[in-house]
Amino acid sequence: MPPRPHLEPEISMLTIRLAAAAVLLISAANVSTAQSGTVKAFTGLTLIDGTDRAPVVNATVVVRDGRIVSAGPSSTVTIPAGAERIALGGKTVIPGLIDAHGHVNVVRDLGTYAAYGTTTVFSLGGEQPAIFAARDAQGTSSLNRSRVYVSGPVLTPTTPDEARTQVAGVAALKADIIKIRVDDNLGTTPKMPEAAYRAVIDDAHRHGLRVAAHLFYLADATDLVSANVDVIAHSIRDRDVDATFVSALKSSGICYTPTLMREVSTFVYESTPDFFADPLFLAHANKEWMAMLQEPARQESMRKSPSAQRYKAALVVASRNLRALSDAGVPIAMGTDTGPTGRFQGYFGLMELELMVKAGLTPRQALTAATRDAARCMKVDRDLGTLEPGKWADFVALDASPLENISNVRRLSSVWIAGNKVDR
Repeated sequence: MPPRPHLEPEISMLTIRLAAAAVLLISAANVSTAQSGTVKAFTGLTLIDGTDRAPVVNATVVVRDGRIVSAGPSSTVTIPAGAERIALGGKTVIPGLIDAHGHVNVVRDLGTYAAYGTTTVFSLGGEQPAIFAARDAQGTSSLNRSRVYVSGPVLTPTTPDEARTQVAGVAALKADIIKIRVDDNLGTTPKMPEAAYRAVIDDAHRHGLRVAAHLFYLADATDLVSANVDVIAHSIRDRDVDATFVSALKSSGICYTPTLMREVSTFVYESTPDFFADPLFLAHANKEWMAMLQEPARQESMRKSPSAQRYKAALVVASRNLRALSDAGVPIAMGTDTGPTGRFQGYFGLMELELMVKAGLTPRQALTAATRDAARCMKVDRDLGTLEPGKWADFVALDASPLENISNVRRLSSVWIAGNKVDR
């Protein structure tokens, strides 16, 4: 048998060439991944993840395709090769704020909310088709403005038959929630009859929709709880809540949205408010509203308005009731009722948190009401509310911790939605 050719050098060279090619392919893939931005690692931050866990110093958050892969101490989080690294050293990161009762009039409002750290807003009434379209387009890793959920027209039936017809209309629009008004505007307008709002609630539930109720009076809140409404969308403001109501509300699991800044907006423009000089406010404030609200005749009218004075007193009652319900363990969801003239979107959310603490909540309770608990109350906690694996990477980087002073929510450094930096 002839001797076999000596092939070892050829095999070795082939192996080397194949190995080199593999390294090049892996490197190219890693570069491509980093350049596409599908994997990002946020490093060196202090993490307040929205759960009951203590803040994590020197934390890392890894994001892939807009969702969190891992978040925790840098010593335990592995950063994938090729990930884009974004240093947030010295910043405190919190979940993006959720406004459980706002209003979105035009799509650009979603940029305004986002600029102040409100990364999700439930728009409770009057949305145009463009806002529904924005809602339908937000499930993407390229999102860089606030998420929005919609309720369509506020229902105003006077009979059960009208209620069923109007609920069917909102269901056909594929709204996320239904909004009703059970209020007489301090005795100036008729109030929705009980039979009508009970029919709304029953039929909405039949369609798989939840109902948020605008209200003012304790008696109406009591009836709405017994009718199984899903969200109380304003404070009870006519009198202090009693033990019977507190017990019924707590056992029902119904969420309570105080909207304290709604009351402020009814009387604060009797003169020019201090926040009109805040650079943070001025960065995105509606200048037409500002000019209108500083007109001397308008301010004089507000000073003389009986309703403005009534709502000023109502804020005191609302604050007491918020403290009582929070202390009792009722789930609280931060909301602002921003969107109408003079109720400045995004910025009022920061002031709302400060008023909640002034009412007696701790900074952590207020922050939780604007993140985890708001997400739970509005049934979006599978994707939002905390910074945990699987959820959207919607977060705010602050220059100081809001757990030490809630006013630190104003010390905005950057806002991120689906891991994308918001243009501020």
